[in-house]
Amino acid sequence: MILGGTFDMIRFAAAGLILLSAGAASAQSRDSLAVGVNAGTPGAGVQIEARFGPIFVLRGGVETLGYDFDASYDDVDYGGRFDFDTVSGFIDLHPLANAFTISGGAYLGPREIGLDATPSAPVNLGGQTFTPAQVGTLSGKIKLKDVAPYIGLGFDNTFTGSSRWGIRATAGVAWSEKPEVTLDSSGGTLSNDPAFRARLAQEAASIQSDAEDYGLFPVVQLGLNYRF
Repeated sequence: MILGGTFDMIRFAAAGLILLSAGAASAQSRDSLAVGVNAGTPGAGVQIEARFGPIFVLRGGVETLGYDFDASYDDVDYGGRFDFDTVSGFIDLHPLANAFTISGGAYLGPREIGLDATPSAPVNLGGQTFTPAQVGTLSGKIKLKDVAPYIGLGFDNTFTGSSRWGIRATAGVAWSEKPEVTLDSSGGTLSNDPAFRARLAQEAASIQSDAEDYGLFPVVQLGLNYRF
């Protein structure tokens, strides 16, 4: 992940949230803005909400997600890691002018899943069996598209309750096109062999087929807001 790109994304998000705040401030004289924190499947982050009348709310945030997991593709056991750094923007509709919300928007930013494996027994890659000495260390990436549209339902009483504190709970789904997968080898006796690398490309295509489910990402979030 390129750190500079993440900083650029954060600066972009901050500018967008400032504009959002200014627009809301001009639309409503009081109780039109809220800031908060949230956590869920997209990660942990901060958000700002701006109300435009009893039905429309604009919401933006920045989230980060990073955790390790184990995954198996074909007969290779990988250690994996999710690394998502996203900016999000949504329109929240309150059709009944209460806490019930219908949300639509998108997550923007780099979303990658890293894969690493050092086989200790012969493994099949691209339809052919190789020894651990031939393979060395495998490293790969499952890269999801940087734009993931989102739709969902939720509860948000930030602007409908009597307290300045509000709770937001949402559930929905974000999706993107088929992920791109790359797979490489280092430290093996065949790591630089063209025929072996062709097998790695075939294996990456197989992983890509198995990883299509990552393109459909469930979103469950819980947030705490303060209205001012």
